[in-house]
Amino acid sequence: MKAIVQDRYGSADVLEFGDIETPVPGDREVLVRVHAASVNARDWHLMRGDPYLARLTLGVRRPKARIPGTDFAGRVEAVGAGVTRFRPGDEVFGEAPGAFAEFLCASEDVVERRPANLSYEQAAAIPLAGTTALMGLRDAGRVRQGQKVLINGASGGVGTFAVQIAKAFGADVTGVCSTRNVDLVRSLGADRVVDYTREDFANGAERYDLLFDLVGNRSLAECRRVLTPTGTLVLSGGGVFEGGSLVGPMALLLKGQLMSRFVQHRLLVLSASPGAEKLAALRELVEAGGVTPAIDRTYPLAEAAEAIRYVEIEHARAKVVVSSLPPSAP
Repeated sequence: MKAIVQDRYGSADVLEFGDIETPVPGDREVLVRVHAASVNARDWHLMRGDPYLARLTLGVRRPKARIPGTDFAGRVEAVGAGVTRFRPGDEVFGEAPGAFAEFLCASEDVVERRPANLSYEQAAAIPLAGTTALMGLRDAGRVRQGQKVLINGASGGVGTFAVQIAKAFGADVTGVCSTRNVDLVRSLGADRVVDYTREDFANGAERYDLLFDLVGNRSLAECRRVLTPTGTLVLSGGGVFEGGSLVGPMALLLKGQLMSRFVQHRLLVLSASPGAEKLAALRELVEAGGVTPAIDRTYPLAEAAEAIRYVEIEHARAKVVVSSLPPSAP
């Protein structure tokens, strides 16, 4: 099968498009023919092995996982003997390592049926970003109808889902983004949009029940300043940096965990994890019309390296997708 392969850390130049053996599903796994995958910021961090501390788990000298990518949508080709939820021919989406390839194997616990009203490309945009937004708002933030929610980083992959999910839950939503993305965030349903090039949300008079911080470019004190006395700060992403650091985006998250014990506000560090239950909840939101994936660009699988480079260097808005289907395919 064709796949993107990485055998050393570095820039997108270390990614090679070539042939490797098709995987065989284990007892509780499904073999999926990948029709589309999507790029996340995590992909370029893993590509570079950055922050360096993460290499203790990723692989000290070279990545343990040779095929990058985790978000996928496609069709089940084969199932392991212990699989009960799927059969060959089922159209699915999910989150598992090795998505930038023509086939991958995934545990049935991280796979769900594709939303009926979405293309493969749209479905592939959901898993990691959608799950992060859902867990940040529903599970960590406990968002309720009528609450005021501020989303810092509203035009990114997670942010575009967060705006829509918060609105679906009945919240009053303010999104923070740059000038070029104001119309996008407003089109997703945000009640108000703050252009950070013209206005500083941390110095405004508005107070919020929940701040979902997806950027990490403000201090904890500045974030807490905009919360109500009993407000909640959910941290995910944890810092803007140029790369080449020891701890990178983990620094702000660690500070948040330490401070949470000593302040009245709820300070939570989000650790998103894949799972079929979350994908099913997202599918319901999508099929009900409350959420629609926003896609910036689509690249063919052979150009996945360029897709990752675009996300890393150009600060893509919304989601970037890699398609294994020819342009004329449905």
